[in-house]
Amino acid sequence: MIQILIVLSVLCAGTCSYAQTGDITEMECIPSLVSSLRVKPPLDFCGEPAPLDSMDVRERLEREFLLMLWNRDQTIMWLKRANRYMPYIQTVLKDQRLPDDLKYIPVIESSLRALAGSPKGAMGYWQFVKDTGARYGLTITEELDERRNMAASTRSAVAYLKKLHGDFGSWTLAAAAYNMGEAGLKNEILLQDTADFYDLYLYQETQRYVFRILAAKLILSNPDKYGFKLTPEDLYPPEEFDRVQLELSQRMPVLSIARAAQTSFKVIRDLNPEIRGYYLPKGVLMLSIPRGASAGFQERLARQIPALESAGSETVYVVKKGDSLSGIAERLNIPVQSLVIWNHLSLNQPIRPGDRLVLNPGNEKKLSQEPLP
Repeated sequence: MIQILIVLSVLCAGTCSYAQTGDITEMECIPSLVSSLRVKPPLDFCGEPAPLDSMDVRERLEREFLLMLWNRDQTIMWLKRANRYMPYIQTVLKDQRLPDDLKYIPVIESSLRALAGSPKGAMGYWQFVKDTGARYGLTITEELDERRNMAASTRSAVAYLKKLHGDFGSWTLAAAAYNMGEAGLKNEILLQDTADFYDLYLYQETQRYVFRILAAKLILSNPDKYGFKLTPEDLYPPEEFDRVQLELSQRMPVLSIARAAQTSFKVIRDLNPEIRGYYLPKGVLMLSIPRGASAGFQERLARQIPALESAGSETVYVVKKGDSLSGIAERLNIPVQSLVIWNHLSLNQPIRPGDRLVLNPGNEKKLSQEPLP
């Protein structure tokens, strides 16, 4: 009975939490869930009204809205990350003359996380699957995955959404097609003889999709109304970095980039989540490095090349009969995963007498023994 009374108090009267601000303790009341659900029209996505007079539409919206209001920790992270990424996304949308509401798609797709992945193989802020990402210009290899790069993936998402809007003539349908694929949506429109998203019977994930966008829009556009009272100091600031162009004549360790940028391996990986491992491929590419580190960067990077060439030619182990990767690693007191990474092998790949394994003494203790995502 006590538990029932507590739930009723949350639903009907709101809840109160205590927040410490400096030396002052203040009580902040969260509006009740019931009152928060009383969404009044108009409500639209990209200027296309949601028919809230339909009880089916209202119920579907309230379900998603209620889940977001209840899952406050996730919503707080959305708000904090939005301060870091939304200004850039909004600028791109404005430059392309696209509706501002499209900015909520990466919120519900990935919670604005570069490394977000799905069981279906979607990856990154905008959750591109590999084929669609490649079709819209994203580099996706074993070494680089631009689905995890905010600028590259946003450009590709904008191009894809433009195409979908051209196909369907509706941003609501374009969003649904973004989730389920254009071929599948066209098929359902044909079979059900309606092009109204709110009247289509679709996969459950897609039926919820636009309503999740609408619920996110309600909260993120007016967080105070729903009890999310964050101060500017609570929000994550936009990342500050310089962009540098690399023209690599050989594969380059990320650690060498970090040293030339006078920072750590982790900082380079964090600023460039598209990097998938410990090496960059040869060729021309753009990277982000800490703000101010571009001064003298190219000169410092050039000084890394002779050291790399020397290590490649002088620090070599010639495989002998009976050797195994694990045995060599144990004998040389280095992690076997480091041998695999330095020589671009797999753990199950056989080695043969006469094979030459490049070693990198001095760095092995700095490398994880587990592969990075």
